[in-house]
Amino acid sequence: MMYFRKRGLWCSVSRRGQIGKALSGFYYVNEADGGVLTCRARGKFRKEGLVPLVGDWVEVRETEPGCGMVWEIEPRRNAFLRPAVANIDQMVVIASAAIPVTDPFLIDRVTAIAALKNCDVIICINKCDLEPGDALAAIYRQAGFPVVLVSAETGEGIAALRDMLVGKLSAFTGNSGVGKSSILNAIEPGFSLQVADVSEKLGRGRHTTRHVELYRLSCGGSVIDTPGFSSFEETELGLALKEHLPETFIEFRPYLEQCRFVGCSHTREKGCAVLEAVKQGAIPQSRHESYLRLYQELKELRSWNQKDNK
Repeated sequence: MMYFRKRGLWCSVSRRGQIGKALSGFYYVNEADGGVLTCRARGKFRKEGLVPLVGDWVEVRETEPGCGMVWEIEPRRNAFLRPAVANIDQMVVIASAAIPVTDPFLIDRVTAIAALKNCDVIICINKCDLEPGDALAAIYRQAGFPVVLVSAETGEGIAALRDMLVGKLSAFTGNSGVGKSSILNAIEPGFSLQVADVSEKLGRGRHTTRHVELYRLSCGGSVIDTPGFSSFEETELGLALKEHLPETFIEFRPYLEQCRFVGCSHTREKGCAVLEAVKQGAIPQSRHESYLRLYQELKELRSWNQKDNK
């Protein structure tokens, strides 16, 4: 390997790779030849307020065998703060109707943010061997989302989910204990990811995934496993979501131009087509309730108290 001096560093020629893991200031970049380069990020990213994310396509320069620098970050398709990932084709929201029971509001926050960022969503309901989850599935099928019922324990539905991951970069997300790592182990038994039991007393799981990591699947897709959350953080709830909230509820879209008044908030106005659709059962009641909760959370948001999240 030939090295040259660049800005005080001895570096190799540029190579392209994808960040597969970020941990304690190190970025583990997957290269085309199957190798992994352990990198630090250039100081300029900190000055620009730009943080490399798992899923980023980057230009790297090796500074010594096996180590290097993230030199440039390619333009992103999208970026999320929680989970901290980039260039996601689809967000797979893992839920459960058994212990722990997933609050639909958590799902709806994720789906709204994903829609804002041009990211498809799959609803995956795990533990169907313990509780079928038909009621939860019906909500999201009616809303227009692909839904798959699986059991990581018995293998039911795993083949169908695997087929949905082919050729895509997917991110698994969901509240702790729903079985994200268990599902990945069922899809690719060779991963042997750590899993933990759910507390029956508390009805929630422990975080076995401690960091965000990208895994390549033998079926031809890639999955990013992320730490579970017990409540979705507010870092993604910004002015853009406030401005476009109605459109991020995909089942609202056919009705948005039918309201009697321009600027309808779809909360309580007379002549609101969305409210009428809820009344008629065309829009799931729980989805509209989630919309109202998000609307209230975002209502008082002002530009001066927003961070510039890049």
